[in-house]
Amino acid sequence: MTAFKNGPGASADQKTRFFLVIMRLNLKFLLISLCVTVALITFALWANCGVGRGLVPKWPIQHNGEGGGNPFDQTEEIDCIINQEYAVGCRKEGEEVYLPFSFLQKYFDVYGSLNVVDGSRRFDWTHSYGKVNYPKGAYDPRGIFMYFENYNVEMRDRVKCISALEGVPISTQWESQGYCYATQIAQFGLSHYSKNLTEPEPRRKVVEDADRELAPWIVPKNSTMNRTIDQRIPRGTNMVLSFSTGKSFDTAVVLPMDHVLDLVLSVDVLLKPNSTLCVTLQNRETQRLYHVYYILADLLIGVQDENIYYGIGLNSTGVWKRLTRDLFVDLQKGLPQYVNTDKRRKMRRTELKVVEVSLLGNGSIDNLTLSTSEHIAHFYDAAEWLIRHQDPSSGGWPIPVRRKLGSGFAELARGWYSAMAQGHAISLLARAYYHSRGDQRYLRAALDGLKLFRIPSYQGGVLATFLGKYAWYEEYPTTPHSFVLNGFIYSLLGLYDLNSTAPANQSNEAAMLFEQGMMSLKKMLLLYDTGSGTSYDLRHFTLGIAPNLARWDYHATHVNQLLLLATIDPDPLIVQTAERWKNYMVGKRAQHN
Repeated sequence: MTAFKNGPGASADQKTRFFLVIMRLNLKFLLISLCVTVALITFALWANCGVGRGLVPKWPIQHNGEGGGNPFDQTEEIDCIINQEYAVGCRKEGEEVYLPFSFLQKYFDVYGSLNVVDGSRRFDWTHSYGKVNYPKGAYDPRGIFMYFENYNVEMRDRVKCISALEGVPISTQWESQGYCYATQIAQFGLSHYSKNLTEPEPRRKVVEDADRELAPWIVPKNSTMNRTIDQRIPRGTNMVLSFSTGKSFDTAVVLPMDHVLDLVLSVDVLLKPNSTLCVTLQNRETQRLYHVYYILADLLIGVQDENIYYGIGLNSTGVWKRLTRDLFVDLQKGLPQYVNTDKRRKMRRTELKVVEVSLLGNGSIDNLTLSTSEHIAHFYDAAEWLIRHQDPSSGGWPIPVRRKLGSGFAELARGWYSAMAQGHAISLLARAYYHSRGDQRYLRAALDGLKLFRIPSYQGGVLATFLGKYAWYEEYPTTPHSFVLNGFIYSLLGLYDLNSTAPANQSNEAAMLFEQGMMSLKKMLLLYDTGSGTSYDLRHFTLGIAPNLARWDYHATHVNQLLLLATIDPDPLIVQTAERWKNYMVGKRAQHN
């Protein structure tokens, strides 16, 4: 072993090697010391901020250091005089004055809640309740629509039910008895189309198809059940299950079940007069039973105790009809103890199971299936509704209720048209044309939907002009014009979807209308900027009144729409405006002079 010498007798080579070893040890020590120091500083800052989501700077608190004690032990209840108008009880601690958040919440329109994070209580303050959804890529007119995969239209309180006759939502937004609202129906279809692209393939259980899957039905005495051939069945084999029973429920043909989670029912059904298909659901926690009936009647929804009735239409008598029903939604909309209230208890899907399917009267069924979802079936229900209910002369989907947007605007009479409804419908029909691999019915309906974009609103169309120069497509074709922003942008997306999907020789008009609308948007966009939020419309300009400030969910929609448009049009104005408006949601405002 060779020893290092560093005395007078050491060679120059030994001295050099000894120096290098010492330097290497010093560098290692310095590196380790630096890492430990950085780790300690990081931990100290993290512990000081009190949250695990990042380094949040603490607001400096002013203390009065006199007396040497804890300044927070010396508190005083005082009155805070707010703008010389009224007093609020406050607390003084040291040099700081604390106002109750309940006052701040209403006065400044902010939001807060007490939460427990990592075992510690904290108060979370937010300036808005809106949510920004950043696009995951360039907008695809054949893909998901905006962020509608997060929508659950059928569970909204303003949806009365899903019609068993047409398979679309019935709105109570402006009239309590319920009506078909094209905007909501298109949103229903677009949300299910988007969910189909983002959710896993559904799990399906074929219960009875009269051919390969034969269920163990219980047939009472004097009732009959047969598996026979019916050439009229629209899908699968021609084998169907036919039944004939008496009028009382104890004669019904019954299939006992114990099925959980898969609560979407699909079935081909043919019913004759006084016949019904019934599904019995049970709450697994309370053991309470509910019976959901599908009957031959022109009835939206009826409720009697634990019995909930949906009409499939008198015109469906003796003809095959395809039903696709979310049993959870059908039950939720008809819960007897909540049916006459504005707010319904939100039952959990996992609480329910299917315990029985029963058939009463005379008729046939086929392809009885339970599944986790049937998004494409719901999508096509909406598309077919749009085909059936489009006005052949105007190409529009009339809104069948009166609407008054606000004081100063003339009331819109029943049958008015909306650019937002037209745009949503066109977005859905363009996707139906694509998904169906070229079904011309959907393309023709979408192209016909462009007609109203050329007709001035005072003549029954949706076209308005700002300052006699800029074309605008009105969500509400009011007198005077209202220039609602979110509805206008939705109409632009519909035009873009059709232009991108239709054959080149049929897309020219949609392209022209889109470009015309985008030019107007860029010229008018900043008129909606308030410096701390956005305006819902331009009534402050057309009526000469205070701005109609957009609530935070509409403001977030404005931001989301602009972020999406920025993937279509690279104009810096769009993305810069979106980012500024996003900052308003966290309390950042335009500078004062």
